[in-house]
Amino acid sequence: MRAGIAIREDHLPPRGALADLRFRALLPAAHWAELPSAVRLRFSRRMNGGATVVYRGEVVDVRANRLGWFLSQAARLIGAPLPLVFRPDAAVVTVTEDAVGQGQVWSRIYVRKNGFPQVIHSAKRFAGPTGLEEHVGAGVGMALTVTVENAALVFRSVFYFLDLGPIRLRVPRWARPGDLTIVHRDLGEGCFAFTLALDHPAFGRLIAQDAVFHDPPAAEA
Repeated sequence: MRAGIAIREDHLPPRGALADLRFRALLPAAHWAELPSAVRLRFSRRMNGGATVVYRGEVVDVRANRLGWFLSQAARLIGAPLPLVFRPDAAVVTVTEDAVGQGQVWSRIYVRKNGFPQVIHSAKRFAGPTGLEEHVGAGVGMALTVTVENAALVFRSVFYFLDLGPIRLRVPRWARPGDLTIVHRDLGEGCFAFTLALDHPAFGRLIAQDAVFHDPPAAEA
């Protein structure tokens, strides 16, 4: 810690947990300070020893236009990283440290009234020209920027890529499925909103999803 800089207790992970400064390093200090302390806590906890943080909640709204629906179905070929469940229902998000990629594995579980839940896995890795990448499967990924807007943490796709062994190909703009925006907004009392939007410059909003999650009880944190 630099001399003369004090870090408040409520800005740190719980006692005994490792502090994770990787998200914090992606933002100017002043912007990070604009975030509610609950958001800083969620993105400053580093899991170790296979530990997982579990956030339970529900999808309150999900919608897609016709092209977005077809895109979600086609994306099954790379592991179904887009919503396939288009009805509000229970959902769970888990975050685990990725020992291989030196990042985090995010798993999203969406309950279906009939059949098995949809499970979406992705890995956030602190790499690339923007400092953050999300890998969704089959070598497909995207570079993300991180900003703070109206006290919310906002992730936006900059470009998509395809990893073929040691070779990385950047997907040309005309072939991109759209621009992805994910917003994490604190709602107070241990709750936060998670919103996802996929927008195409020619075909408008393809997919949108709004969900609300709860912090785990103190015994599980």
